Amino acid sequence: MFLPAEDLPRLVALRHALHQHPEVSGEERETARRVADFLRDHARPDALLTGLGGHGVAAVYAGAAPGETLLLRCELDALPIEEHSTAAHRSRIPGKGHLCGHDGHATILTAVATALARARPARGRVVLLFQPAEEDGSGAAAVIADPAFAPLRPDMALSLHNMPGLALGHAELKAGPVNCASRGLRLQLTGRTAHASQPETGVSPMQAVAGLMPALTALSCGTQADQGFRLVTVTHARLGEPAFGIAPGAAEIWVTLRTLTDAGMADLCASAEGLARQVAEQAGLGLAMTWHDIFHHCENAPEAVAVLAAALDAEGIPWSAGSLPMRASEDFGRFGALCPSAMVFLGAGETRPALHNPDYDFPDALIAPAANLLLRAVLQRLG
Repeated sequence: MFLPAEDLPRLVALRHALHQHPEVSGEERETARRVADFLRDHARPDALLTGLGGHGVAAVYAGAAPGETLLLRCELDALPIEEHSTAAHRSRIPGKGHLCGHDGHATILTAVATALARARPARGRVVLLFQPAEEDGSGAAAVIADPAFAPLRPDMALSLHNMPGLALGHAELKAGPVNCASRGLRLQLTGRTAHASQPETGVSPMQAVAGLMPALTALSCGTQADQGFRLVTVTHARLGEPAFGIAPGAAEIWVTLRTLTDAGMADLCASAEGLARQVAEQAGLGLAMTWHDIFHHCENAPEAVAVLAAALDAEGIPWSAGSLPMRASEDFGRFGALCPSAMVFLGAGETRPALHNPDYDFPDALIAPAANLLLRAVLQRLG
């Protein structure tokens, strides 16, 4: 069932093609087409679904005997970040890049598919899900809500993510929370413009913005290992118009809220909203608040962790809890509401640039060991 070496050149070529043509969340039409075409041509699934929750793709491999459904999930989307690279396969799309490694994750799942095409599981079925829109937190919910996904409902879900800073050939895995809950809060403050020579005739949000930003970040406390961990990060701010003759009459602040678990998020949201209302009222400003990019926390179920741990051991991959849980969020957490689920983090190299950095590039050397790890999990679970 494991990945033969002769498959690697074709898989690396696919990864490079995906990397050259990045598409951001909700726009993954051509990425999905490339993946679906590869699966049809080289992996012969028993069923191939497209258009799941937007541009999602699912390939199904059925065993000879009845059994459970094991879902293996990856992501399709890229980031709205300009890539800084001299690689021949660098992004050809200005302002967009595969700087989180989703091109590599998708290639790993196509590698699993090519192996399953040669040897189906003994029982049950494997569903390979290529999920859209992970980066904005909307994709998993859209896939799960799609009526076409209902017949694919899994009994267990597994996933992986590359981790720069961790040695290639090592892994991190633990039960319990592994990715924080997060969501974006957009605050729009409205006053009244004035001539810059007579600012007193208007209502400026300047003092409110200057006070709100440090007050919001002061809601942070603890580290991600603490049950009460809270982190508020200001990600964007705008005040007035870019002109010297106008005292500002409007402003925006964007902040990202993080907590270790979903349970802690409601309290942090209430604190941030209450603070914004208080400051706006005191300054005589109108206030509008909207929520964006909502991620549930990602929690590894012990029974799913046991499957991955056994596969890591069988593949001779050293692993530990390492730095888990991490502050970053992950859309995979929503699958935990359907079934036991777990994500493993595989080292991408100790000196590789961090995720979302403009010079990040997924290491091709990770494709084969990651695919064999997932295939080992399939073999252990479904025979």
